Amino acid sequence: MKTLSALCLLLTSLAAQAETPQQIRQAYCAEAAGQQAGFTASAKRGEAFFRQRFNQNDKMPACTSCHTDQPVNAGQHAITGKTIRPLAVSANAERFSDPAKVEKWFGRNCKEVVGRACTPGEKADFVAYMSEVR
Repeated sequence: MKTLSALCLLLTSLAAQAETPQQIRQAYCAEAAGQQAGFTASAKRGEAFFRQRFNQNDKMPACTSCHTDQPVNAGQHAITGKTIRPLAVSANAERFSDPAKVEKWFGRNCKEVVGRACTPGEKADFVAYMSEVR
């Protein structure tokens, strides 16, 4: 139990210090490695996750429902119509630079689109893809 508490404190500390997409991805990788030894993020898995249809929500069955098939482009929220800045770091340098915002949006969007909380591994893969896509 002490080990788990220490790991949680370490992960919280890492996430609080993260300021770049790479640091945020590394924090998620560390959390995922605690659940799956040897875990490494994969942009390929992140792309597959981004394009997967979950069908939990008729208006937002996939990430692409609001963020378009091309994450370098601006999107539009499927329900509110609000413009959404590009997800890709290459098109929006502010993406994945604030750990609190990243967790807020993963929490909200995973629940609405995926129908559950995303795993640390899924988050690491997603950030890897959004960091590499051009």
